[in-house]
Amino acid sequence: MLIAIPDLVTAEQLATIRATIDAAAWIDGNATSGVQSALAKRNEQLPEESAAARRAGGIILDALAASPLFVAAALPLKVFPPLFNRYGEGQGFGTHVDNAVRIRRGSDFRIRSDLSATLFLADPASYDGGELVIEGQFGEQQVKLPAGHMVLYPASSLHHVTPVTRGTRIASFFWIQSMIRDDGARRILFDLDSAVQSVAADRGQDDASVVKLTGVYHNLLRRWADA
Repeated sequence: MLIAIPDLVTAEQLATIRATIDAAAWIDGNATSGVQSALAKRNEQLPEESAAARRAGGIILDALAASPLFVAAALPLKVFPPLFNRYGEGQGFGTHVDNAVRIRRGSDFRIRSDLSATLFLADPASYDGGELVIEGQFGEQQVKLPAGHMVLYPASSLHHVTPVTRGTRIASFFWIQSMIRDDGARRILFDLDSAVQSVAADRGQDDASVVKLTGVYHNLLRRWADA
């Protein structure tokens, strides 16, 4: 399931994030790469333990918690603290799959990576190339969203970032462990939740059908959830 989440952060939050990370010191992006990724990755990254990454990441975590669409789509149990990367001219990231388990350096915090997320932080008109290309059951999907918009997709997907040919691509990326491990089950719950909300908007929350459908949703969540 691939879902775009528009305006995850406000214009004010975006400006604060950019001011914070643009002034920070960046390092080689392979600082967090696995063996396979290191062969294909050419970019820069903020050190994950840096004050700038923690401050900007905190803004994003608050925005995620306040987003009904993110919560409904991801059903998050744990979120890896957001990381930040940038791609200059000639830089890109070849085809790879994200690690199944992510461990925060210097801590015992770890998650199973069910979902990957990319939050775009640069105006797409400010750079050429840099599309996130995700391979799925129905072929490749290219994603290049406005600044402040985020895409959520299965971490098991093969994906790559095309080389930047002009300007600089800047983004935040991170992973989510969902309460629902299976992507197909998570999709069913998301579709059901969307349908319930649509019926409730038309008939009211106390309508008998809405109450029954809400019960079905929660009983499926109870059956499938890890938490």
